[in-house]
Amino acid sequence: MNRLNVLLADDHVVVRLGLKSLLEAEPDVTVVGEAEDGDAAIAAARQLRPNVVIMDVSMPGTGGVEATQRIRSEQPDTRVVGLTAHEDPAYLRRMLAAGATGYLLKRTAAIELLRAVRSVANGDTYLDPTFAGRPLHAPAGTSGAVSNNELSEREAEVLRQIAEGFGNKQIAARLGLSVKTVETYKARAMEKLGVRTRVQLVQYALQRGWLTGD
Repeated sequence: MNRLNVLLADDHVVVRLGLKSLLEAEPDVTVVGEAEDGDAAIAAARQLRPNVVIMDVSMPGTGGVEATQRIRSEQPDTRVVGLTAHEDPAYLRRMLAAGATGYLLKRTAAIELLRAVRSVANGDTYLDPTFAGRPLHAPAGTSGAVSNNELSEREAEVLRQIAEGFGNKQIAARLGLSVKTVETYKARAMEKLGVRTRVQLVQYALQRGWLTGD
């Protein structure tokens, strides 16, 4: 049985204790560390190399969005599940743009936590069921909108996997391509769409329904 090592990052001790209790009741899950803010989460992730980080979105000092971005940049194989009390889709967009591949509301965490952890550990994207069927993209007219120029099937697949949090090497392995070829598809697709940032890419992915959590 492959064990899942999980790091908990939340500034509330009671929340961490509750999550730890839920996770460690499973025979294949180990909570390898805890952090009370973003800086501590970055340091702990660097030291412990967990499979999954449960990341509170709103923490004092360095928040969950910045911490997620740093961790995913340094450790592409470590997955992040955002955790928040806020139902505003803007928080979801920010976490996905930072590299999170899971997102849970605290009020549903007791039911959905293990499903989310196992899903992202397997390379999937998991969104809280609360967001099912909701329009998650930014309202029309906001900055960062992308065009709908036609992408080839391969270009779309590469961008889909980038939006899901995979790096170029991982995508190359998954699609049976060279890293250079993946980079070429990525550059062509982003040029067609007028996309220059990861935030814009995730917005496009949300608009196309690529990140549904199914």
